Amino acid sequence: MITRPGTIVDALPPAAVAGGNVETSQRLVDVLLGALAQLVPERIPAASAGTMCNLSFGGRRADGSAFTYYETVPGGMGARPAAAGLDAVQTHMTNTRNTPIEALELELPVRVERLAVRYGSGGAGRQRGGDGLVKHLRFLVPVRVGLMAERFLRAPYGLAGGASGSSGSARLRLASGGRERLSSKWSRTLAAGDLLEIETPGGGGYGAS
Repeated sequence: MITRPGTIVDALPPAAVAGGNVETSQRLVDVLLGALAQLVPERIPAASAGTMCNLSFGGRRADGSAFTYYETVPGGMGARPAAAGLDAVQTHMTNTRNTPIEALELELPVRVERLAVRYGSGGAGRQRGGDGLVKHLRFLVPVRVGLMAERFLRAPYGLAGGASGSSGSARLRLASGGRERLSSKWSRTLAAGDLLEIETPGGGGYGAS
């Protein structure tokens, strides 16, 4: 594999590379597998979620002690030629697992109001793409929150006639009563009582239905 210095796959200082190992790597896998599918379509899966959906937040508890938290929110795996994709898993570049709700709520001033498979988000096909995940977090104190994700605009592709998976999304339901749709990359301060809703992408389907 040959890369060109100064490009996104061979960055040079002072280029920003904060998301290289978690987001750029995911999209490179999509590109490489899509190219290989033209050579050996019977061996290549459709696109997976294409993001590790990096969520971080921090602040101070009611007693004044500081806290920080970081996690990656999984999505759908692309369907394979002989099998459906898996639901709500990290694919390709990953080494993280889910934090149990009980542990999260005991340790941090946050309440998990919903954690579920995003049914129907995987692409249709002879083999169906895996479904993404839905996660709703209500913050009990003011927090600084950041999200770095992909595939909010362009959905994971299907292969061999399979349909694309659903794209991801993030929304805010503010304690003040407002609602906002968010981009895939942002950082801001939220108030106590604000609710963050995340939906991760589903994987692409494989083969015509």
